[in-house]
Amino acid sequence: MYKLFTHNDLDGVGCGIVAKIAFGDQVDVRYNSVMGLDHQVERFLDYLYEKKNKDWTVLITDLSVNEKNEEALGEWFHDGGKVQLIDHHKTALRFNDYDWGYVKVEYDDGRLACATSLLYGYLVHKGHLEPSAALEEFVELVRQYDTWEWDANDNIKAKQLNDLFFMVSIDEFVEKMVPRLQEQAHFEYDDFEVKLLDMEEDKIERYIRRKKRELVQTFVGDHCTGIVHAESYFSELGNELGLENPHLDYITILNMGGKKISFRTIHDHVDVSEVAGQFGGGGHAKASGCSMNEESYQLYARAAFLIEPMRPDAIRNRYNLKETAEGSLFENRNEDRFFIYAADGENWVVEMNGEILSEQYASFQDAERFVKRNHLAWLVRDEHYVAFLREIIMEFKLNESERIRPSSL
Repeated sequence: MYKLFTHNDLDGVGCGIVAKIAFGDQVDVRYNSVMGLDHQVERFLDYLYEKKNKDWTVLITDLSVNEKNEEALGEWFHDGGKVQLIDHHKTALRFNDYDWGYVKVEYDDGRLACATSLLYGYLVHKGHLEPSAALEEFVELVRQYDTWEWDANDNIKAKQLNDLFFMVSIDEFVEKMVPRLQEQAHFEYDDFEVKLLDMEEDKIERYIRRKKRELVQTFVGDHCTGIVHAESYFSELGNELGLENPHLDYITILNMGGKKISFRTIHDHVDVSEVAGQFGGGGHAKASGCSMNEESYQLYARAAFLIEPMRPDAIRNRYNLKETAEGSLFENRNEDRFFIYAADGENWVVEMNGEILSEQYASFQDAERFVKRNHLAWLVRDEHYVAFLREIIMEFKLNESERIRPSSL
């Protein structure tokens, strides 16, 4: 018999599906949250010791155990018990020090790994699973979604798989997928699922539009983060908010009902697994999370409550556009005005309330990043831009008339 402890997201449930196809009724799968895993593992190990039952193989995928269970699993393994932990998070790399641990973040060809793809390869290698085109296609969809590779590849089918996963219960999703992967030559969605997925896409777009108006900005340590409350669509929301606000180092998503925090980034120079690790969590460099404790609550939830939401950039402008050499106008809630324009062929300058700031920037994006991070400014609408230019022209004419006016005798 096999006992599989795995995560309750798409990648973790994908492991459960692959295991059920490999072992059928011989596997008992338990889907766990990050915080719920250790209690379940500890209870099962107590049961095994009590019954002195060495017939069970303990499988743990897409999750890591705490130090207590790490030691207990090691003892069980050395006493002749069968254990295999398979993970792809770099925070779990220490388990490669054990004969029963297998952690791989990236394949030799540069593709990022996920738990489902690692378990699939492991079971095929051990002869427990016969490869099939449908199963390989399903595993690859899970891998691309979990690593966010689908976005770069525009693989909408991978995103749709995750959407479908969240539209039904875990049990219903597993019951749909197992026979489909066993019977079909290729993995496809049925007509009813396609209609549901189209409706879900519209729902996600409306949800993200609403959440964009609730985003607040603050510094936590050396990082500038955007904070928003949300209960679902964390990956889609985090990615969209990050792309729309590249001056933010990462996006913080607060799930107050679940007392969880998710971190997302679009930047290569930011590792949000390190951010989550400060509060006992972990994950990937670009997608991580943790449970909400007193410290993280104070830094993110309480701090966000006192901050006004960010004002979005104007989106329908014809004149006040970004990256134009003639200049782009930004404002903030203090009514400060920031004019970014090209000083020469290479450098960009920021003029704040008519005064040119000393630092020059190699690109418009660098100048905009400074203005947004330090002054919470937004690109203003055309009418404000035109009024600003009119002020400049009138001031210039006034100064010019003063210059040429004859002096009185």
